[in-house]
Amino acid sequence: MAAGKRVLDTGWLAARSTEVALTGVQLTTTQPPAADPDPAAPWMSAAVPGTVLGTLLKNKLIPDPFYGLNNQAIVDIADAGREYYTFWFFTTFQCAPSGNQHVTLNFRGINYSAEMYLNGHKEVLPKGMFRRHTIDITDILHPDGNNLLAVLVHPPDHPGRIPPQGGQGGDHEIGKDVATQYVEGWDWMCPIRDRNTGIWDEVSISITGPVNMMDPHLVSTFHDDFKRSYLHCTLQLENKSSWVADCTLKIQVSTELEGNICLVEHLQSYAITIPPHSDVEYTIPPLFFYKPNLWWPNGMGKQSLYNVEISVDVKGFGESDSWSHYFGFRKIESTIDDSTGGRIFKVNGEPIFIRGGNWILSDGLLRLTKKRYMTDIKFHADMNFNMLRCWGGGLAERPDFYHFCDVYGLMVWQEFWITGDVDGRGIPVSNPNGPLDHDLFLLCARDTVKLLRNHASLALWVGGNEQVPPVDINKALKSDLKLHPMFVSSQASDSQQKHLLEESTDPSKYLDGTRVYVQGSMWDGFANGKGNFTDGPYEIQYPESFFKDSFYKYGFNPEVGSVGVPVAATIRATMPAEGWSIPIFKKRIDGYIEEVPNPIWDYHKFIPYSKPGKVHDQIELYGHPKDLDDFCEKAQLVNYAQYRALLEGWTSFMWTKFTGVLIWKTQNPWTGLRGQFYDHLQDQTAGFYGCRCAAEPIHVQLNLASYFIEVVNTTADELADVAVEISVWDLDGASPYYKVTEKIVVPPKKVKQIMEMKYPKAKDAKPVYFLLLKLFRLSDNGILSRNFYWLHLPGKDYKLLEQYQQRNIPLKIDSEISVSGTRHKVRMIVENKSKKSVTQSIRPASTVDLRDVSGFHTAGNETTHEGNESGSLWRKIRSGLGIARSSDNLRTLEVNGTDSGVAFFLHFSVHTSGSSTAREKYTDTRILPVHYSDNYFSLTPGEKTSIDISFEAPPGSSPRVVLRGWNHHLDHAVMI
Repeated sequence: MAAGKRVLDTGWLAARSTEVALTGVQLTTTQPPAADPDPAAPWMSAAVPGTVLGTLLKNKLIPDPFYGLNNQAIVDIADAGREYYTFWFFTTFQCAPSGNQHVTLNFRGINYSAEMYLNGHKEVLPKGMFRRHTIDITDILHPDGNNLLAVLVHPPDHPGRIPPQGGQGGDHEIGKDVATQYVEGWDWMCPIRDRNTGIWDEVSISITGPVNMMDPHLVSTFHDDFKRSYLHCTLQLENKSSWVADCTLKIQVSTELEGNICLVEHLQSYAITIPPHSDVEYTIPPLFFYKPNLWWPNGMGKQSLYNVEISVDVKGFGESDSWSHYFGFRKIESTIDDSTGGRIFKVNGEPIFIRGGNWILSDGLLRLTKKRYMTDIKFHADMNFNMLRCWGGGLAERPDFYHFCDVYGLMVWQEFWITGDVDGRGIPVSNPNGPLDHDLFLLCARDTVKLLRNHASLALWVGGNEQVPPVDINKALKSDLKLHPMFVSSQASDSQQKHLLEESTDPSKYLDGTRVYVQGSMWDGFANGKGNFTDGPYEIQYPESFFKDSFYKYGFNPEVGSVGVPVAATIRATMPAEGWSIPIFKKRIDGYIEEVPNPIWDYHKFIPYSKPGKVHDQIELYGHPKDLDDFCEKAQLVNYAQYRALLEGWTSFMWTKFTGVLIWKTQNPWTGLRGQFYDHLQDQTAGFYGCRCAAEPIHVQLNLASYFIEVVNTTADELADVAVEISVWDLDGASPYYKVTEKIVVPPKKVKQIMEMKYPKAKDAKPVYFLLLKLFRLSDNGILSRNFYWLHLPGKDYKLLEQYQQRNIPLKIDSEISVSGTRHKVRMIVENKSKKSVTQSIRPASTVDLRDVSGFHTAGNETTHEGNESGSLWRKIRSGLGIARSSDNLRTLEVNGTDSGVAFFLHFSVHTSGSSTAREKYTDTRILPVHYSDNYFSLTPGEKTSIDISFEAPPGSSPRVVLRGWNHHLDHAVMI
């Protein structure tokens, strides 16, 4: 039969172990469960990969734990006992190897331990959530090719109990095991009742010849300012046969040029002899590349990837095994910056100012798919982020996660499974020596390194979250992950350099000698560098606070968070009607407002938009919310302003005080109501676009503390021959202030202060006004950055915007539509038809069109790399229109309006049919996810912008694109 890997992800059944009287031997020989047409109780269709809860939910045997208060109705493992969530998983597969073929059964992740039965033969799969299991099943496959597989999966040994008050990691018992810790609940997460028990990652069979390959390690090294590069590779070769294997090892390295045309840069072969029943380590002679296409983080250049294919042929047999991986040539260095004390990252010699976020995992029930991962990672690239931190209480993320980080340019900080709350620093203090089995922890860590080390996006290993691992584990990790001499920073001392020069080992022979290991998230250049709790804060702030020197003391903040209420449609879709009531606004005697949420919001970890004693209510600034829609719309205004200010404030101190910041956090693995830029249904909040604006590689911004206009250049190139257009707009549609600066030059990686914005000091300044900043090229008026603010004078508020909602602003909306199967691409061109009223003639730069001007990543561009696809190294999905049939290529909609002014806070959404908000039954008509090149945008009189929208529509649906806004309520839709 054909060699290669086959994934076993369909046809699985499951049953609670206490309801199955048969043994594993019986299940896989004489009495297998029947699957046709439907499994008979207690057997049910199983979610594999997945968890027990995922299987129960799939069969509607539990309510959706993430909806409303349903999770409280699901029995917890602490109350039911481990046996309640101990499950059998069963499937069949066809496999009849020919002579000299060998077959392995591979489990990439089981939580927590298991017994595997195949055709009556038993194999114990030891404990550990983050270890791979590979079993040679050649001799136990059934001669007729019909194979019966049953796996009895046991939950973690120490699932713990959830205290009445909740807490960080429950009672911390889960920390005794090597598993995810968030499953006992956190201040942002409900407890997971089965503690993620299940076959949670890929199951496959691998068919090879007599010789197979294991864990190839790819490393690139550089010389002469990256002009010369070498690709290094070391791999294990195992000869399972009883004779000497004369082998030919082949390596091919290719890259895509255009379309389906590939350039083969290297094709080499090497003769190897392997004794019978033995394995050897083989290091391929380094392959030379002259000026290879480098991999860069998002915002700094292209994410160039080469396809590395390795195969081994055995004399007398033919191709025995093969392996391929997309590989990026790049060098990542990380040291502590002398001037700021913060950790600095350099990629290909260029310092990278880190703006990114903390990541827990995609879904709390471990429903992890390539499609969802692609959306997750592309969303972060769309926000112009360049790093994700995989938090230590979550997962060692999966290869699919890293693959899309490679594709979209997100550097990854990967932590091991230690958290301060659970491992020695929590309340009460528990597990001061970490997990019970240190050898198991290190086995899982080393196996994780081998699984992930070839990914270009992987930038950093960290021992734990707000804690360091136990002494022996930490010492072992430091030794295992020590840097190869070629990857030690030039800042090393002379004695270190001399010692390192004596090391001549090929770098691919190291477990991983290419990335720094840092012992904890608040050590060695992060927070205060000494392990004190100096990350955070995690609450609402005045936007101007982020620009103040006193806000944060240290060079790199690994966690700073705030609010995250989603749109009203998500609240209605994830909660029953009693959850639609908005918080009660209680006025305190000191004038502050306390927001008191309903019990469902409280269970979903709502963070208020006020901090009594510190921050006045930021929603109340816009007027008291009338209902859920009003609350959520005003929350989006706050979300946008809050997170734009956070990133702009940090960027204002780029390299002078700060080296980076990671926001806590970017999304929730469930339907939580805090710290997120898109919700669990994958609909973006306005904070998403506030971040997208603020984290542009080239950016113009207003310092909200000093009111000076600043231009940010994070790139490696000088920004020359540019100017800033400044216009102020009032609520009547007039522009009382307009100015264009002189020519500006901004050096690479610098923030330049341009001028003070003095309008608020004018005698006739309006209490509420709009400010539009545009950074443009003088040569062709091409806009490099556009930034729109709504502002109020000191001591005032935004309540005048309430009546602004009644304005009727004329709009012209053109749409261009392209459809290919279920894939839809729409370009919406929106123009504010209000008459201009300005003190001077607006320059041509007032037309908004940022497509391709900066030369960096735009949200309309999507690229996916799929391994082993025919025709191309990877499949590109372009944002350009006309890829397939076009439907009424250009449509125009005129929205008549009698008023002039700013079309404020416009936002698109995509739906299938008419919406329903009836309290007895709500129908969510949104199509999700949707990628927008921008959203929550505003247009001054005469402005026009293009928004690219892409999505997959459910088969048979009739999508419609809807535009709404603060002062646009006509609900006009473009039917597709």
